[in-house]
Amino acid sequence: MTRARALLYGYWRSSATYRVRIALALKGIAYDSHAVDLTKDEQKAPAHLARNPQGLVPALAIDGLELTQSLAIIDYLDETRPEPPLLPGDAVGRARVRTIAQAIAMEVHPVCNPSVVARVLELARGDEAMRQAWMQEFIGRGLDAVEILLQHPESKTYCHGDSPGLADCVLIPQLYNARRWGLDAARWPRIETIDRNCAVLPAFQAGHPEQQKPQA
Repeated sequence: MTRARALLYGYWRSSATYRVRIALALKGIAYDSHAVDLTKDEQKAPAHLARNPQGLVPALAIDGLELTQSLAIIDYLDETRPEPPLLPGDAVGRARVRTIAQAIAMEVHPVCNPSVVARVLELARGDEAMRQAWMQEFIGRGLDAVEILLQHPESKTYCHGDSPGLADCVLIPQLYNARRWGLDAARWPRIETIDRNCAVLPAFQAGHPEQQKPQA
């Protein structure tokens, strides 16, 4: 029997989960949340590995399916619930939006994944100062490139045009991480402008980690 409401398995501070929360809210899709606590290694439990053999979050149960990988999930939502669209109607625009999204999701995110950084610290016998330096290096380098990509006539109110889309769903969580690791967002004025424009939208407010943070 297909579940009436979607069910999102994720961690409140996971940027990949954050992306999907924004997309669900932009699409107006009602969903329930199931916490997978990464600090307790719940992503490695058999129940979660049955949903996602990679042991990652998020996973989304929707339409009788269990989907993984945040960009694939967002693509599915956009194809099955086309309004409002998260990708432009033209091939050139879609390629540009995917370029921005993938510059973060496929280049910055993997090397800043907590499990990757933990292993680096283990091998290098590093400490928390090294963790912060690593995060600042790779997040900073990635967002420096995205800032340049946004110096484009099609970057207007949002990453592409005057409607929020896929690139914004990916950018805003990464900017949250940048600030969390002590980077000054003032070095990216175009990104900061887009962030301010997104921050007033209910979908981005609803998806924000502070709205999901477990009660103490």
